[in-house]
Amino acid sequence: MSFQMRDGVLHVEGVPLPVIADAAGTPAYVYAATALHDAARSFVDALAPIARKQLLYAAKANPHPAILRTLAGFGFGADIVSGGELQAAQAGGIAPADIVYSGLGKTREEMGAVLDAGIGRFNIEHAREGEVLSALACARGMRATALLRVNPLVDAQTHAKISTALTDSKFGIPYPEAIGMYHRLAALPGLNLQGLAVHIGSQITDLSPLQAAYRRAGTLVAALRTDGHCITHADLGGGLGVSYRAGAPGADVAAYGAMVARETEGWDVTLLFEPGRFLVAQAGVLLTRVLWVKPGQPHPFVMVDAAMNDLARPALYDGWHEFIAVRPRDREHFAAHVVGPVCESGDSFAHPRAIDRVEEGGLAVLATAGAYGAAMASTYNARALVSELWVDGDRFDVVSDRMPAALARPQRVPRWMAVSGQRAAVGR
Repeated sequence: MSFQMRDGVLHVEGVPLPVIADAAGTPAYVYAATALHDAARSFVDALAPIARKQLLYAAKANPHPAILRTLAGFGFGADIVSGGELQAAQAGGIAPADIVYSGLGKTREEMGAVLDAGIGRFNIEHAREGEVLSALACARGMRATALLRVNPLVDAQTHAKISTALTDSKFGIPYPEAIGMYHRLAALPGLNLQGLAVHIGSQITDLSPLQAAYRRAGTLVAALRTDGHCITHADLGGGLGVSYRAGAPGADVAAYGAMVARETEGWDVTLLFEPGRFLVAQAGVLLTRVLWVKPGQPHPFVMVDAAMNDLARPALYDGWHEFIAVRPRDREHFAAHVVGPVCESGDSFAHPRAIDRVEEGGLAVLATAGAYGAAMASTYNARALVSELWVDGDRFDVVSDRMPAALARPQRVPRWMAVSGQRAAVGR
């Protein structure tokens, strides 16, 4: 276990969390290298029976170069959704040929830069994107290797804000239109269209929606081949969920691997996989310090120095994170709100629930925060960007410095306001 109590103190691998707090301050994300290794190995092992495959880490979950570099050692490339993530993947040592560019908001500038970098392939989201990509590739005297993302219209049975295959989802080509759109895009001169991509959502623990989506994808693969297309690749996306609540199940990755092998038997393609959360969520915690314990009716408010700008998931979609004291009192719990200091009622990590009893100045962690934690952090309320630390055995290092808002987002007044001696008009 990467996070465990030793002598009454919560450790990350071999390092007591109070040591990290003293060295780097709070709030801070703390990542355990061994937990990342274990998750990566479990995914690789689960997919071992599938001979033709490419593993890609969905960098949006956490694009830190240390994470990308670690996963590259397990054979993962990167699934990116922006030019910035291209830079992060390259900083993490991912070869361009092992990068897939997904996402429906690609700009012309980013598509051109990604083409110039020589990435492996694009996942095309809509017709106009395919046309622009074709033109950009033709202008460079090349063909862009691509897959067509299809919306299989399968409910992932997860939170609406992380479901991507509903009838009103903005992602992909609706299933009934997929064959016609494939014919249209495959005829464009600058595209080398090789197959299909599907992704139905995130934090999926019940495999049946994924199975239904893959069956629909298999039907399309067969139909496109019948129409004369050469289908060599199918991107099955990611979305496997993890356990956020004590005792709650996460996705069974071994069962997932077996299901994929059954459903894709006979497809005769290279399968692409894009896990993100599954790999990194349980490798990180957000370390925080209790500022105040404010009385309330009927429950007190435990105010911590971490806030919604540091960890947005609870405010965005009621994401659950266990609140664990670093030095818990044995068997002492109380019902309380856990809130941050930002001036928003939504800056709350826990509505009244039983938590470890904590006091002013005490340390605690918000668990399972390695995915969509630091990646979503902002400087709202002009707060500093949270720092990040890497722990490997009994060693730790700061891998992202705490950055004041003024440095993270440099701002300046208009030139005419900066003229020496000039005063802004008031009341006019």
